Amino acid sequence: QVQLVESGGGLVQAGGSLRLSCAASGRTFSTYVMGWFRQAPGKEREFVAAISWSGITTYYADSVKGRFTISRDNAKTTVYLRMNTLKPEDTAVYYCATSKPQCARLDCSDINRIQAWEYWGQGAQVTVSS
Repeated sequence: QVQLVESGGGLVQAGGSLRLSCAASGRTFSTYVMGWFRQAPGKEREFVAAISWSGITTYYADSVKGRFTISRDNAKTTVYLRMNTLKPEDTAVYYCATSKPQCARLDCSDINRIQAWEYWGQGAQVTVSS
């Protein structure tokens, strides 16, 4: 079992910044790919970003590339999502997740699909006002 707890969400004006954190416990954090997804009202959950176990390799959805940065601190078993230049369309509940063992690398073909992810946090609301 893995427990994931997100924090750092909130309300911010367009153009502003937020940093989400996701604290993990329950298994060897440093050996798995970690990622962030988001779900806006009435929409499907979508991939945002992922980071390799080492933290060296990252992968982003086109919609956030250049504005969001994913990072991790394996000593603190925490993954972060720094969000800059936020837009109203970034408004969503943001979820962190751990990959399934069969997608333990970022070159997994399903890495941006929900079925590649095993454990999920409860979500953090991010609201961007215009």
